[in-house]
Amino acid sequence: MNLFSDIRALVIESLGAMTAEGALPAGLDFTAVAVEPPRDAAHGDMATNAAMVLAKPSGQNPRAIAEALAVKLAADPRVTLAEVAGPGFLNLRLAPSVWQGLVRTVLDAGKDYGRSTLGRGARVNVEFVSANPTGPMHVGHVRGAVFGDALASLLAFAGHDVTREYYINDGGAQVDVLARSAYERYREAHGLEPEIREGLYPGDYLIPVGEALKEKYGDSLLDKGEQYWLADVREFATERMMAMIREDLASLGVKMDVYSSEKALYGTGKIESAIQTLRDMGLIYEGVLEPPKGKLPEDWEEREQTLFRSTAHGDDVDRPVQKSDGNWTYFAPDIAYHYDKVTRGFDQLIDVLGADHGGYVKRLKAVVSALSNGRVPLEVKLIQLVKLFKNGEPFKMSKRAGTFVTLRDVVEQAGADVTRFVMLTRKNDAPLDFDFDKVLEQSKDNPVFYVQYAHARVSSVLRKAAEAGIPTDDATLAAADLSLIGHEVELALAKKMAEWPRLVEIAAKGQEPHRVAFYLYELASELHSLWNRGNDDTSLRFVQEGNVAVSQSKIALARAAGVVISAGLAILGVKPVEEMR
Repeated sequence: MNLFSDIRALVIESLGAMTAEGALPAGLDFTAVAVEPPRDAAHGDMATNAAMVLAKPSGQNPRAIAEALAVKLAADPRVTLAEVAGPGFLNLRLAPSVWQGLVRTVLDAGKDYGRSTLGRGARVNVEFVSANPTGPMHVGHVRGAVFGDALASLLAFAGHDVTREYYINDGGAQVDVLARSAYERYREAHGLEPEIREGLYPGDYLIPVGEALKEKYGDSLLDKGEQYWLADVREFATERMMAMIREDLASLGVKMDVYSSEKALYGTGKIESAIQTLRDMGLIYEGVLEPPKGKLPEDWEEREQTLFRSTAHGDDVDRPVQKSDGNWTYFAPDIAYHYDKVTRGFDQLIDVLGADHGGYVKRLKAVVSALSNGRVPLEVKLIQLVKLFKNGEPFKMSKRAGTFVTLRDVVEQAGADVTRFVMLTRKNDAPLDFDFDKVLEQSKDNPVFYVQYAHARVSSVLRKAAEAGIPTDDATLAAADLSLIGHEVELALAKKMAEWPRLVEIAAKGQEPHRVAFYLYELASELHSLWNRGNDDTSLRFVQEGNVAVSQSKIALARAAGVVISAGLAILGVKPVEEMR
């Protein structure tokens, strides 16, 4: 299914034959031999670095190796030209029948075209969003949610067994602040003036929570000290916030497999167990940290604490896990949570965190390395900020939240599909500008429109064919005479489709779902180019009046492109459109 892998296999087979003939020394490692698209399409369809990477270990001139390899490759019926370039690069041109056959491959495989076994069923946990349950999700969470969800889909498409997980930060002081803020809205529901003092959450989203508290408790909590109501209101408000967050995620098309609670780690022995495991490894000790570099914080004092020897696993300094007063540091429950993930048997962990967590990466990697004895790798993907613009101006306020733009604000104005696609048009660690006017613009400069328009054009071709009475089910199209597809602009579209399986594996290895968005834009460009050429040259139009055989071959090409676009959009979590409105 992966044409680049097929041609690489041909290159390796040819190198093996050269070795058997004595043209190459025995024992060479072919691992670094690659076959990829050439940097310039004018140079050919594929290129291999075989001669360049084998020259030094074989002690031979790279150009001599390339020339001998070219003879072997040219003997294969799929290769029409094998041409040596520069010091020893080898460019290949493939027969039109290869690209015509690729169209049939896509139609036969359908939505599974490009699906890979790269992951070999490895169990991967992708933890993302994990917003504090203190209010609606904001625009920063949108990008992390979309990235994490698309990454999970990409890894699954590449053969991994993926679990999407949300870690509820319900064990810290912020949920006490939530409870106090909700209590003021409870007082407001009873006709009293709420005291939203500095440090409390001011958003209107807590007004319904206050009303719900009134309905449940009546006036029984009024004029009581918080020792009587804090725990109950905290639990009630947290549940309401998590229900809101689930609705926010659903509006974006994100569904978690697992919700884990920080609070559930306290008082259950889980933190103690994780720390004891590290202690048994000799990685927990009592000590005094050196003062932080630069200006000392006012509250810093030299005191003995319980420390994790994280420097033994690549961190810059050892990290405190228990304060001198016996309370756990904020790092301790994170240790226990990651220990829980390790003990659940995952082969790899991925944490998707905000860019402000950059200083947290090394300690997390260190603790997972220690707790898994180096068996389970942890990747931390940092999500850079999103800047919103509307009417050319920064867009910053939301009445619902009080101080920030919510996820729901973005989805309601731009739509879930547009939001998701645009959030994936930059690598996760690069800043992103989201302009409400531009993302809804119908032009080539708007990638989501451009890709969706390509799919809509394919759908319009199928509708037109149906009106003409031409059968266009996938089985019929796959059986069409595809040798009738021969124009260079038609073959260019097939060549771009051939890159899809390779792109999937590259994106999955790099954990870079934005590559899928880039590829879809390139594929859409090839389809639009063919469509536009058909405006001037009627022989390139997909439906040829009075000629069913030619029509079906050309429609097969369009339908195959639609299949790949649909598969790529599915990874991004975007629904393909049948027509533009």
